[in-house]
Amino acid sequence: MTEFRLPWRRLFLCAAPLFALLAGCDGGSKAPPEAPKPVATYAPATWEQLPAVSDADLQAGFNAWRSACQRLAKDAVWGPTCAAAQPVQPTPAAIRDFLKQQLDVFSLRSAEKGEHGLITGYYEPVYAGSLQADAQHPVPIYGVPPDLISVQLDSLYPELKGKRLRGRLDGQVLRPYDDAGTIQRNGLNAPVVAWMRDPMDLQFLQIQGSGRLQLDSGRQLRIGYADQNGHPYKPVGRWLVEQGLLKKEEVSMGRIRDWATANPQRVPELLASNPSFVFFSLRPDSNEGPRGSLNVPLTAGYSVAIDRKVIPLGSLLWLSTTRPDGSPVVRPVAAQDTGGAIAGEVRADLFWGTGDAAGELAGNMKQEGQVWMLWPKGMALPAAR
Repeated sequence: MTEFRLPWRRLFLCAAPLFALLAGCDGGSKAPPEAPKPVATYAPATWEQLPAVSDADLQAGFNAWRSACQRLAKDAVWGPTCAAAQPVQPTPAAIRDFLKQQLDVFSLRSAEKGEHGLITGYYEPVYAGSLQADAQHPVPIYGVPPDLISVQLDSLYPELKGKRLRGRLDGQVLRPYDDAGTIQRNGLNAPVVAWMRDPMDLQFLQIQGSGRLQLDSGRQLRIGYADQNGHPYKPVGRWLVEQGLLKKEEVSMGRIRDWATANPQRVPELLASNPSFVFFSLRPDSNEGPRGSLNVPLTAGYSVAIDRKVIPLGSLLWLSTTRPDGSPVVRPVAAQDTGGAIAGEVRADLFWGTGDAAGELAGNMKQEGQVWMLWPKGMALPAAR
């Protein structure tokens, strides 16, 4: 999953207190607005309040979380819990005992919808591709441009942890990098990783953040997120709704592709509505899942992308939602990825696997759900860290 960072907009956040101060200097002619009622992002809960899960889902979710423990060994929060998890026997009883001994339960809440939020899905697509440009494969997949400058700001501004400023030097001035529309019109001085058939394939590859290319030789290339141009991600489906071309409830990957196929002359306009552009790199051939932001292979059905401002990477969660057909999905899941469209307290993007079947499920998943965070006992909650 790709992390679409929003660095340019975040630069203006420091001005907000000044604007608030100026807005209050009106001579006292107006009563101050009523303060919003506080909502606990992390509301204490009990193990008994969690919805029941099957033994199979309990084991699969626990194993997905434990698969990242080598990466988390030195983590101040999860390192000790991971060390304690290594000798746990893979039986439902042993896992339940371990979780209850090591972790406290917190219900995630938002100011808008309380304990309910949006659960979507993503997957690893497989597209036709080539290592050489030809008439059937005219669309380049760009690697990282040599003139892309990336600045990590959290050494000076801890509140910007995980955020980066991206741009291009113009003399001694750092300016925003080209947006997607400019790149599509003018091309880019950057290495080309491979070539695709359809610009919509590239757009969906950028949304998913990783994928595979099926070559004519039969080999599959694995491609993963390498970097991004620094512009905010805006869903192309939103543009179709704003233009009156689709209704909000109709938006899905399939409907977007159908519209693009029927309106090829407007595809550049559609793609330019999302200024974000992702750069990729080739990954080693493997049968494991794609690697998420935690740099561990994702587990189909049990790895999720989250908003890391709310949920630290590596956390163990308890998810309750449904599939698009209404059948329940209740299971522990591992927070192993992030995404620019994944923002909010009760928000998760569930990884469904590789290929068309996973893509159909992921593309139609816009479900209501609840999320509980299982947090190591005695550790300060993320908001207090």
